[in-house]
Amino acid sequence: VQLQASGGGLVQAGESLILSCTTLGGTFTDASWGWFRQASGSEREFVAGISWNGAIIRYSDSAKGRFTVSGDNGGNLSYLRMSALTSEDTAIYYCAARGGRSHFITYYSSESGYNVWGQGTQVTVSS
Repeated sequence: VQLQASGGGLVQAGESLILSCTTLGGTFTDASWGWFRQASGSEREFVAGISWNGAIIRYSDSAKGRFTVSGDNGGNLSYLRMSALTSEDTAIYYCAARGGRSHFITYYSSESGYNVWGQGTQVTVSS
């Protein structure tokens, strides 16, 4: 299974954007999803994640109140809805997944917790 992230682009500060991540070449029966981002010159950081059953959702402090993560379609699609974007949100956004009914709370913010990654989609916010 591979992942494909899409929906990035250039927006003005204050605007919204929706990123999507879908599976390619296979499907998960269940999957937990994570969204990470990497700004130029910085390390990749956790943004948001949702467990395979939707019962657990976590956000970074910078994402709380502005971003919404979701997962549906039987574990093969995830969205990251972003609003009130600022220039500090400019980064390459990556989606990641871990198939199966995993113990999401133990790894959600760690890159090593996910075993499938998308290629990244660029989000640029102009001020």
